[in-house]
Amino acid sequence: MAVSGQRRRPVVALYERIADAVHDGTYPPGSTLPSEPKLAAELGVSRPALREALLLLQEDGVLTVRRGVGRTVNDRPPRRGFEHVQPLEELIGAGTPLRVRALLRTVEEPTDFTTQHLLAPARAELRFWESVLTGEGTAAALSHEWAAPDDLLDRVHPDFARALRTADPEPPGVAGPGPAVSMLSVLVGASRETALTAHSGITATLLGRRRGEQLGRPADTPAVLVTQVVRVGETPVLAAKHMLPTGAPALPVLQSH
Repeated sequence: MAVSGQRRRPVVALYERIADAVHDGTYPPGSTLPSEPKLAAELGVSRPALREALLLLQEDGVLTVRRGVGRTVNDRPPRRGFEHVQPLEELIGAGTPLRVRALLRTVEEPTDFTTQHLLAPARAELRFWESVLTGEGTAAALSHEWAAPDDLLDRVHPDFARALRTADPEPPGVAGPGPAVSMLSVLVGASRETALTAHSGITATLLGRRRGEQLGRPADTPAVLVTQVVRVGETPVLAAKHMLPTGAPALPVLQSH
């Protein structure tokens, strides 16, 4: 849950207090919160306000209500500031991240897609990573990820630029299997002090021959294509296409205003 501006409703301030207690270890993952009356007394707030804040925390994936137990802190509570920007292998892994198998790590010139979404000049060199995400021995998704040109990253997100060079040390233009991580996971890991925003589009399609071969499915298998652009401020730093065939783990979709 992202909060901006100077004025915050009391329930939002209460939400932040409880979320801070979760992330600083006062209520560690797997622990059970005190009862509503006790927690309201500890925090010095009314029970209706507390109940509303707890409901928001449940909706945002921080807490779970268990019958006969009460409200417990999720084993993998979302990180503050990055709740809605997660690598696909974590987002659809249902608590157990999928494995990333690197197919290709190389540098390529912009395509229409990357020109549009990364605003890359015609002869720029963009890092391109192709990966298959697998879970329980089954290919669940195919990811294509592109980073903005190195010189732009050095200006707007130098930590990401350094992390990419560390993760993929091959000279520019040298293709290879590369590291078994996603580009987005490298970006998120390098962004603990940098705010990210992401926008995605979802389209129904078919796998096609080449993607079907990579995922071990027939070419006419129905699939969902997710396009994603991640920005620092107004500057796009990563663009991706994720292909999820029928039978892949569920993809959570969050809508907010």
